[in-house]
Amino acid sequence: MNPVRQHLHHDSPYGTLTLVATEGVLSGVYMTNQRHRPPEETFGDRDPGPFTEAVRQLDAYFAGELTAFDLPLRLDGTPFQRSVWDQLLRIPYGRTRTYGELAEALGNPAASRAVGLANGKNPISVIVPCHRVIGANGDLTGYGGGLARKQRLLDFERGTALF
Repeated sequence: MNPVRQHLHHDSPYGTLTLVATEGVLSGVYMTNQRHRPPEETFGDRDPGPFTEAVRQLDAYFAGELTAFDLPLRLDGTPFQRSVWDQLLRIPYGRTRTYGELAEALGNPAASRAVGLANGKNPISVIVPCHRVIGANGDLTGYGGGLARKQRLLDFERGTALF
C-alpha cells in the first residue's frame, strides 16, 4: 500500500514552495521548477494540518527571525543520501561547506562527487540547507532551485541580500 502523501503550496520570497507530507511528516519542500520534484499527480489531499508548524517556521526564517529549524522530517533516500543530508543539517546558518568538506566529514574524502549527487537529491530544500554547499574553489555549483536562487538564499543568510 502506498503511503498517504499530502501537499500544500506556500508563497515565499523565493517563489511558491510545494510542501509535501508523507504519513503526516514533512518529507518535501520543493521550489518552482526544481529538479527531482515529484509529479503533482503523486500528491494526495491538500490538507494544511500537517504543515502548520513548517509554514510558521519557514515564514519566520524568511522574515529573518529564525536561523535553525526544529521540525520532524521524513528523509526518504539511501543510507548514503541520508548521511549527506544529516551533514547538511550541521552547516550553520550563514555559513557554507564544500562538497569535499562534507565528504571528509563522512570519512570518505574521495566521495565529493557522490556527495554532490546526494546533495542534489535533497527532498527538503531550505530546511535541509543544500544551498549552503559550494564548490572547492568557492564558486556556486548546481542547485535544484537554480543558481540565482541559491545566491539569493546565501546573500539573505549573510545579511547582504539586495531586494
